[in-house]
Amino acid sequence: MTAELLAQSFASTRGVLANVTPDQLGGGPTPCASWSTKELVDHIVNGTTFFATIAETGTPPAADGYPAFTPEGVVDAFDAGSARAVRAFAADGAMERIMHPPFGDIPGSVFVNIAAGDAFTHGWDLAKATGQPTDLDPEVAAQLLEFAQAFLSDALRGPEGQAPFGPKQEAPPGATAADTLAAFMGRRA
Repeated sequence: MTAELLAQSFASTRGVLANVTPDQLGGGPTPCASWSTKELVDHIVNGTTFFATIAETGTPPAADGYPAFTPEGVVDAFDAGSARAVRAFAADGAMERIMHPPFGDIPGSVFVNIAAGDAFTHGWDLAKATGQPTDLDPEVAAQLLEFAQAFLSDALRGPEGQAPFGPKQEAPPGATAADTLAAFMGRRA
């Protein structure tokens, strides 16, 4: 997979983010039980810088390496970070280069899929938390599910706050592709 999947994941999440009202940024609950909507939005926006920096330099940004943004500027900050991340992953050699996120050394061709899955799934979380439709881009969801099924082992699953992913959930009958992905990632659709 390529930086194009990342761009599509960001585009899907941007659509959700752009429809969040100011009062929803105040901190309501999300499918990520330990995060409020404010914390989830912070993670989504800061994630773009995290992914971009690792794709550019090989390592995560310093704690003070994330841009400040206001609730009114959240979409602009997301746009700037996501464009930077897509450019970084699309650069010559990025997919072959070994990157060093906190969870281990991996090639860019794997890390770009992790970035896309994170962005897309948290877009689903935000849609669910703010009462928006969760039927996000079905083609992107299907590609990410295929990657996640090959990548996500049971060793990475456990209770929230103790493991990167929750236990796999069963998607309800007739679930959309995005709902099916979210269930696989441990969310209750």
